[in-house]
Amino acid sequence: MSSSFFLKAGAKANKKRKNPAATKGKGVKTAAKSGKGFQNARSEGPVPKKQRRPKEKDEEIASDDEEYNSDLGDGGHNALAFSSDEGEEETAQDKRLRLAKQYLSEIEKQESERAEDRELGQSVEQRLQTDYLDSVGKLRRNIAGSLKTNEATSVLKHKLHHTPICALAISPDGKFLYAGAKSQFVLKWSTQSGKVEDKCDVSPHREEPETGKKRRSHVIAICLSTDMKYMALAEGGPHIQIWCPQTMKHVKTLKGHRDSVAGLVFRKGTHDLYSAAKDRSVKIWSLDEMAYVESLFGHQTGVTSIDALSRERAITAGGSDCSLRIWKITEESQLIYNGHRDSIECVKLMNDEHFVSGGMDGAISLWSALKKKPICTTQLAHGVGENGVANWITAIAVVVNTDLVATGSCDGFVKLWQTNPNARKLQQIQSIPIVGFVNGLIFNAEGTKLYVGVGQEHRLGRWWRHKEAKNNVVVVDIVLQSAAGK
Repeated sequence: MSSSFFLKAGAKANKKRKNPAATKGKGVKTAAKSGKGFQNARSEGPVPKKQRRPKEKDEEIASDDEEYNSDLGDGGHNALAFSSDEGEEETAQDKRLRLAKQYLSEIEKQESERAEDRELGQSVEQRLQTDYLDSVGKLRRNIAGSLKTNEATSVLKHKLHHTPICALAISPDGKFLYAGAKSQFVLKWSTQSGKVEDKCDVSPHREEPETGKKRRSHVIAICLSTDMKYMALAEGGPHIQIWCPQTMKHVKTLKGHRDSVAGLVFRKGTHDLYSAAKDRSVKIWSLDEMAYVESLFGHQTGVTSIDALSRERAITAGGSDCSLRIWKITEESQLIYNGHRDSIECVKLMNDEHFVSGGMDGAISLWSALKKKPICTTQLAHGVGENGVANWITAIAVVVNTDLVATGSCDGFVKLWQTNPNARKLQQIQSIPIVGFVNGLIFNAEGTKLYVGVGQEHRLGRWWRHKEAKNNVVVVDIVLQSAAGK
């Protein structure tokens, strides 16, 4: 059985299903027929929503593209790299490794900058230690064993010194050499250029004793103070002339000896001057006051040589009395040493404990201040002359506080020796051929140069004459193994 209600409802439903497109089309046509309805549909319907949404999307996409393009143009590579760095996180171990490398690089840089300062500090420390040991007399250096070669490199010759060279003195810094000869002039040489810087004439300041005898000037000894303020000259008479070595101007003439002065020496680091003369006395002078202090007596014959270091002591050679004496000035006492068989001509202190002497018997002796007899003696060190007599030891030079000694005679050679007081040895290591009488020998402070004063005659007389010799100063370069290695 069917009901009308159900039939109506079904018909309505069938009606709606049959014309869904027609219903839709009618709505569109109706809207199209009326312009007013069309405008209302555009303004009120869902169309405006569809138009606004694409605009918002277009604006967002455009802004994203501009930012992306600007990033690529201004440094997109950096942006990408930054993003990749952000992606890779640094671990604690990597950080420690990086910081350690950075710290090591900083240390290497600082150490390279301070290398020179460190070397300077070490050299200053070594210098202070050396100066202290030198001041207390305990400095010892062994350089003779490292001596490699020696060579006579140059000759210093001047027309004012056409006579035999008799005396040499060198400045503490080794820049200037002062030479005296059997003439009235003292020349100041530059050791670097080999030229004469200045000269002085001793004859106008010479004062003769009242004997009526005439003589020519003869510079027999020269010595310099440590601070280069004074230069003392023995010009062959009983007086001592004091000069300024920098300006070569005369300062004072000291009088007191009764016979010719044979040797002069300054106490190291002071203005105390010690002089030895043929009147058998040793005199002490204070140049700060330019005055005589006292005299020391004990030698039986004329004193031929004198030397001193920093202590208040002097050592002298007594000539024909064949004795050496150490004068303890503050204690007012003396020590006597005997060993040579003939006159002692020269003596040099190696340090405060040891010294070397040479004489007319041709022997070289090594001494200790604690023993009355020589530790070691080398007989006929420079051979025998044509007359069968030993060649005199005319000059001795030492590098203070070392084991290197140089000796000279008239046999045509300057000989270098290595001393070893502990082993009681005096060993010849090299010889340098130099023709003539070696009247003066002196080393520079480092022992790298040896200056030899050569003449045709002995500095004290005219007993022999070497005609083939030349009156000049020979410069010998001493090359040490350590210096050659550098």
